[in-house]
Amino acid sequence: MRLKKLSLLNFKNIARQDLTLCPGVNCLVGDNGTGKTNVVDAVYYLSMCKSSLPMTDTQSILHGEEFFMIEGQYVSDAEKNERIVCSFSRKAGKVLKRNGKEYDRLADHVGLVPAVIVSPADSALISDSADERRRYLNACLAQLDRVYLGAVMRYNAVLGERNRLLKMRPDETMLSIYDRQLVEHGTKIHAARQAFVERLQPVVAEYYRALSGDREQVELHYKSELNERSFEEVLLAARQKDLANEFTTSGIHRDDLTLRIGGYPLRKYGSQGQQKSFLIALKLAQYAIVAEACGEKPLLLLDDLFDKLDAGRVEQLIRLVADDTFGQIFITDCNPTRLKSILDKAGGEYALFRVEAGEVYPANDTANAKNTEPDKSDKPNGSDNPDSPSRTR
Repeated sequence: MRLKKLSLLNFKNIARQDLTLCPGVNCLVGDNGTGKTNVVDAVYYLSMCKSSLPMTDTQSILHGEEFFMIEGQYVSDAEKNERIVCSFSRKAGKVLKRNGKEYDRLADHVGLVPAVIVSPADSALISDSADERRRYLNACLAQLDRVYLGAVMRYNAVLGERNRLLKMRPDETMLSIYDRQLVEHGTKIHAARQAFVERLQPVVAEYYRALSGDREQVELHYKSELNERSFEEVLLAARQKDLANEFTTSGIHRDDLTLRIGGYPLRKYGSQGQQKSFLIALKLAQYAIVAEACGEKPLLLLDDLFDKLDAGRVEQLIRLVADDTFGQIFITDCNPTRLKSILDKAGGEYALFRVEAGEVYPANDTANAKNTEPDKSDKPNGSDNPDSPSRTR
């Protein structure tokens, strides 16, 4: 999948922007806080219908405005054109359209335009609670299997109902009804996660060896009570504890993904460089699996590439992703000279964009780009564009 053109309106600190993108590597350079990550996040929005950052849709609207709009014009690996428009307004909410037709459910879109992001926010996978790692597994599998995404949504809904029931002196009959539903959806989720992690493990190890020069061995394992016994047994064993605590204390919503280096927990024993290399290897392995499963090369988004990585590991990463295994890539960095030098060594096609105060323009044509009046006829706007939030339900 390749993004040919990206149009932004009122998105974060970007008032209005049209970008024509390179099919190879697209580099966004500029100082911190200028909007580099916002461009990458817009690309992620069009794939996953939400931000890659812990923020709400409302927080993504440019200050003082009532809506934002993101439009992407794509071409698939099979040369099929796709036009995706995501808009959000304070009054009408979020609307997603594919080739002019609105989706009934946002979940139906996830997986059409696969994307994998590597960013500083990934450190939460190591430092934060198991919730983050479960969210990661859910996001990965959602791009591969819409049935899985539906199972997660239904499981969470039943879990909420069961927890409410536990606060109301429930009888055994009602609890049994909810237990059967949790088992039905939870067993499917567990099986999918377990298979995915087993598939992921050797590929992560391979990419980590390539990034680190074969210095350490890394592992990841899916930790779940269901690895040892059935979900029915798990729920039955926890029944009295659930009644005492008034919430569901066991189940797949308590599962975790354990990350280890040299046989020890990555969080405690991995250096910052080792942790970042592990996370990159994890995302590259995810990329490989999604590409194989979808038959479509995902977009690879590398935000703040040099964060906690030395130049040697960055060069090795660029060499890894510059071959034909990977498709279109987006990279952000503060140092254009450093990034250009590494890309020149790696070879391959790339485009350099400079970002300043929410404006994006080709780095080699700064003056012309800043002084050129944008072509308003080809940009989304609030009055005459059929995908404007003013026209949504």
